[in-house]
Amino acid sequence: MKNTSQVYAPTNVSVESTDFFKRFTVLAYGTLAYAVGCTGLFWLILGVGGLAPVGLSEWQAGSIATALLFNTGLIMLFGLQHSIMARGRFKQWLTRVIPAAAERATYMLMSGVVTIVAVYFWQSIPGTIWQVENNVFQVAIYIAYAVGIVYLLLSTLVTNHFELMGLRQVYLYFRGKPYTALPFTKKYMYRYSRHPMMLGMLVLLWATPLMSVTHFVLAGAFTLYIAVGVYFEERDLIKNFGETYHKYKKEIATFIPGMY
Repeated sequence: MKNTSQVYAPTNVSVESTDFFKRFTVLAYGTLAYAVGCTGLFWLILGVGGLAPVGLSEWQAGSIATALLFNTGLIMLFGLQHSIMARGRFKQWLTRVIPAAAERATYMLMSGVVTIVAVYFWQSIPGTIWQVENNVFQVAIYIAYAVGIVYLLLSTLVTNHFELMGLRQVYLYFRGKPYTALPFTKKYMYRYSRHPMMLGMLVLLWATPLMSVTHFVLAGAFTLYIAVGVYFEERDLIKNFGETYHKYKKEIATFIPGMY
């Protein structure tokens, strides 16, 4: 009679090793996606502030029309990626191919890639919209730019930064724990603005003492995307939270209390 423990032990070890390798791979993938997503975000933030070593002015098309057409294509690429990958049907399709825990990480990875592509290849357009020469006003504008960055980053922490960036999902998967959705929250800046992250982005996009046409086109394109993106995001939030979000929407302004 065979010793069954000796026969089946190697199989069990193999299954456990494979399972651990899969969970570790998903965790590593999520970490890489987080790094790429953050790189794209900070490249954009620093680029519009004139602090990035590369981007926003390195490339110049043969004509203004060509530059505008190329830039329009870049912002459409950015918008399509963010819009399509945020839709429920796409998520359902994607999670048939990859573990559900890696879905948000994949969104962040692709967001980082398209942002890097958009910033790096953004075409330069000659001209200046405005230039503030007064030192006091320059300092005030730079402070507003810094406040926009801080406000944006703090907003991600309030809503759980690691959930937003896909790290919490892959970490729970690695630990073998079931994913639990976070409850709707209304804390800190979310008590006054429904979309403080977007508000922070709008501030840092436009707070510059030297507004070149290159910067102006980029800021305008991203502002248009934010307006469209907020519309679709709120539609999804209403689906997810129902009457809770309906009530919140009536009480809290989109960006600035008393304005919008």
